[in-house]
Amino acid sequence: MSENTSKIMTIIKHEYITKVKTKGFIIGTILGPLAIVIVIGAVIVVTMLSMDTGIKKIAVLDRFGKFGSQLVASDTARYYLTDLKESELKDQVRNEEIDGFLILPEDILENNTATVYTRGGGGIGFIESIESSVEHFSRIERLKNAGLNTDVIDIVEKGINIETEKVTEEGVQKDHTEAFAVLGYILGFAIYMFMFIYGSFVSRGVIEEKANRIIEVIASSAKPFEIMMGKVVGIGLVGLTQVLFWILLMFVLAFAGQPLLNSFISEPAIMTPGMMTPEQMEIQAQFGMVKDFLGSGILIGFLFYFLSGYFVYSTIFAAIGSAVDQEQDAQQLMMPVSMLIIIPMLFISVVMTNPDSTVSVILSLVPFFTPILMIVRVAATQVPFWQVALSVVLMIGTFFACIWVASRIYRVGILMYGKKPSIKDLIKWVRL
Repeated sequence: MSENTSKIMTIIKHEYITKVKTKGFIIGTILGPLAIVIVIGAVIVVTMLSMDTGIKKIAVLDRFGKFGSQLVASDTARYYLTDLKESELKDQVRNEEIDGFLILPEDILENNTATVYTRGGGGIGFIESIESSVEHFSRIERLKNAGLNTDVIDIVEKGINIETEKVTEEGVQKDHTEAFAVLGYILGFAIYMFMFIYGSFVSRGVIEEKANRIIEVIASSAKPFEIMMGKVVGIGLVGLTQVLFWILLMFVLAFAGQPLLNSFISEPAIMTPGMMTPEQMEIQAQFGMVKDFLGSGILIGFLFYFLSGYFVYSTIFAAIGSAVDQEQDAQQLMMPVSMLIIIPMLFISVVMTNPDSTVSVILSLVPFFTPILMIVRVAATQVPFWQVALSVVLMIGTFFACIWVASRIYRVGILMYGKKPSIKDLIKWVRL
């Protein structure tokens, strides 16, 4: 091992051990999954509560005289029939006696138009729910007018559940496309958070050492490049340790949790041995999906794109931290870099919805967007090997380019005090 490599390894070891031993890391690693479960559970609870509250009561003035009563019967919590005149209903809306009213005109089937009167607001979902309900009953009425029997209409209105199966070399397997697409969104968001959190750790550490003049002592025995690489890699290993612990926890839950949950669900006496209850079948399906995820390439892709994204952005954050004397001064310089992390989050829903589109392919191959968007595509669809390979090459190349730029800024910035540099100054440092 060369002297330079030895110094980098020493710095890596120091950064890793000091961070891993902190109470914040231990508590965060252990309670992190619990916090995620609590946040997701809170979102679900709030969503469920929002569905039960804030429902606007709408009066229905049925001039058509055919399906107003059916509309009310479909949702008595929202609709009720009225015989009042239109002017009287408008007065009640103005006086806030009612939330609004819906007029079903006599020619609704010919003009395809109904009108809702409110005081405004209610959101997009409010209007869409009314439109969907009226459209449903108007469609049934048209079918009746066309002479179709009500039994035939009931048959036509029945929906279809699409079950997806994946054909592989091993045979036909259950396809979890929708669930994996959502999972891709979660993984992309996780990478987004990790890059911000651990990147800021690097920047903050450099700023603190520079402010306390510790960096001058370190610089007397190691080169700026060695210091930067040791700090970036050391903190990166801290993040990797945390992620691997959570992945290990997923393995334990996936392979040990199923028998435990099954034991709490008793089998009815009429069932023959070996048969499962519907609850047990649902549990088995859910754990099967987790096992499919753990056995797929998504996990490896997540680890690579997390690490590559972290290394690219943390080297930049380290350079910015070296250029300023206090954390407040770093905010202005971090804004352009932060935008590069935020922009892919604006496109993540587009990529998740249509991962094979030209736009999704191009965006996922932009190196600064790749860590977030490519993992979404890998989870949501079968990404061609050449695209994955190209993204790997581009990420590695971008990392070395960022190291070159960041190290030139770092070697000047760590010994520069008293002046708040601009982006123009950073460019000059790179050219030196």
